[in-house]
Amino acid sequence: MTDAWEAFAIALTASLALTPVARRLALAVGALDRPNERSVHSHPVPLLGGLAVFLAFSAATLVTTRGGGAPVHGVLLGGLAIVLVGLVDDLVTLRPAAKLAGQVLAALVLPAFGVRIDYITNPFGEGLLWMGPLAVPVTVLWVVAVVNIMNLVDGLDGLATGIGSIAALTLLMAAFLQPEPLALPVLLAAALAGAGLGFLPYNFHPARIFLGDAGAMFVGYALAATSVLGSLKSPAAITLAVPVLALGLPILDTGLAIYRRWRRGTSIARADREHFHHRLLQLGLSQREAALAMYLGTGWLGISALAVQKASLWIGLGIVLFVALSLGLAAWKVGMLHAGRPARPLRPHPPLTRSD
Repeated sequence: MTDAWEAFAIALTASLALTPVARRLALAVGALDRPNERSVHSHPVPLLGGLAVFLAFSAATLVTTRGGGAPVHGVLLGGLAIVLVGLVDDLVTLRPAAKLAGQVLAALVLPAFGVRIDYITNPFGEGLLWMGPLAVPVTVLWVVAVVNIMNLVDGLDGLATGIGSIAALTLLMAAFLQPEPLALPVLLAAALAGAGLGFLPYNFHPARIFLGDAGAMFVGYALAATSVLGSLKSPAAITLAVPVLALGLPILDTGLAIYRRWRRGTSIARADREHFHHRLLQLGLSQREAALAMYLGTGWLGISALAVQKASLWIGLGIVLFVALSLGLAAWKVGMLHAGRPARPLRPHPPLTRSD
């Protein structure tokens, strides 16, 4: 518990200190997110916030693990790889296929250092099923999926940062609730939560800096890696259910985005203004109110995930069913299950200058 608090405090402090530096660097090199027809901001906003989050997370992890072993090195090297892919995409915009290839290569770093899903719960009986040769592709698929889910939800000031931090806190509590908690997942979750919460004051509306693809994808990568490491002590089907439930809102958003684009015959990589947060804005909520609503929903889902972890099989299934129905109802109420109206005009960011 003491080490977890230390990891959280180091990451929080480092993130608070490094974010203004990253912002000045972004302004100096012209790394700005300029608004387009899909944007909800009206002025250029500095990118490179992901660098601050990654460095804060890395510092806290290395200090509290005393340099770490192979799993720590795998998480940090893979995290660095995904940050580099995101930085290139932030600066020059990669083609979807190239971006996916970079994500896969970054995900492959984890199995190379022994971080993989080796066992899952047997759905047809007692005991566990050994994944064997499927361990690596299943791990890569899991990591790439979470990376893209977090990247897709990063469409509103502070949204990905807040949801990622809440999900990290959920993983932290889930790790503590294990009969024999593993130290590394606890430390990684604490470091990620601290790094995210240290960045959030600069990223909440009106944002002074964005995570960028580098930051959003890194948060997803770290969440996925932490959950995989947690599965080394418990069956993966149980451990991975925690982040799946905690990320229920962005997962639903991603699924509906893929479905509607498929129905329209457009590329699933083509962005639009019909995500969950866009619908909340159309209903009249401000950016802050929409982000807070998403935070509350994610927090409730995180509590549900912790309840499932400690519940019996049938009670757990009941909780999952209730959560699924609730998410479906929420999607219907905000108009995500039918054609929607154009997004309303948004409150602009204050203009930026190099002296800010």
